[in-house]
Amino acid sequence: MNKIKRNILLFVTIFIVMLIIAGTAFWAFSQALRAETNVRYTGTALIVSEKLTKTIRTMEANARNVFDEVERHLDSPATVEKALMSKSLTNPDVRGYFTAFRPDYFKEKGRWYEPYVHQNQKGKFELTQVGSARHDYTKSEWYTQAEKITINFWSEPYYYYDGTNISGHYCTFIKPIFDDKGMMACVGGADITLEWLSNELLLIDEDIRTDEQLNRHPLTRGLEFYSVVIDDDGSCIAHPEGRNVPVKDIGVLMNMNNRKNGVTEMDIDGVASTLFYVPIEGMDWSVAVIVPRKDIERPFVYAGIALLLLAIIGSVIVWIVCRRITAGYKYERVYQTI
Repeated sequence: MNKIKRNILLFVTIFIVMLIIAGTAFWAFSQALRAETNVRYTGTALIVSEKLTKTIRTMEANARNVFDEVERHLDSPATVEKALMSKSLTNPDVRGYFTAFRPDYFKEKGRWYEPYVHQNQKGKFELTQVGSARHDYTKSEWYTQAEKITINFWSEPYYYYDGTNISGHYCTFIKPIFDDKGMMACVGGADITLEWLSNELLLIDEDIRTDEQLNRHPLTRGLEFYSVVIDDDGSCIAHPEGRNVPVKDIGVLMNMNNRKNGVTEMDIDGVASTLFYVPIEGMDWSVAVIVPRKDIERPFVYAGIALLLLAIIGSVIVWIVCRRITAGYKYERVYQTI
């Protein structure tokens, strides 16, 4: 075997060994990084869920205060409206509060009496009467459910339209209100808009994205995630503008309905993405943190390139050292012969 062939064989052998070492290192690194990725983004989803839950619970507590005040003033329509107005200013996040009374509860108000204190276009609260034959709230699902279960709950998201600035997409916190005889006098509701919910998500995402403790070691990621809220039927009820992400996978929906955490892969508007989801405590909703797969895979790519370069550089260095040792050994043999 001539000298050139020996050198080539030596280099190839060394390079293969270095590749095996680099491959093993990359495998170990990738396993650790996958675990870190799941912990990072599942933890992010949990933080979003906790922060959103805290905001919603605060709103619920304020709503209960409003309805407790109404419950203490069921003497007349005037006292009811005054009670509604007096407490509504305490929570500007709520679009409006209403009390939908049992038919003919106040004879002078007729069958449909539903005073609604809501924010107008200038952000000030005003009182309107929205119950009518056209808006027969007694047939609404939230009203019949309140009569049936007599406990607080959240309505399904819905679209309300009456041709005014009140029209929009809503979700409503419902609380049955009882008179001193223990009979349900009316159903109280505190409306939040899905636009408000989406804005809350944006604020939470930005807080997390700029938090130094949470993102001290981004590992070359761009932190391009965003959050959405998924209803129990898979519809996306809150999301950044232009990023509606409905969930159709039956297995994922079952996990969400069973209040489980999970991870799934999705193509969203042509972008390969990973969706990390967790339930929102006390509600039929889940928070999903969505991350472009390229952002998740960037550390793997960089690590692979770095290890490959190290393998090449290491192979060259070892080859040069081996050649020098071999040359030195041959020189010593020649010298000893002489």
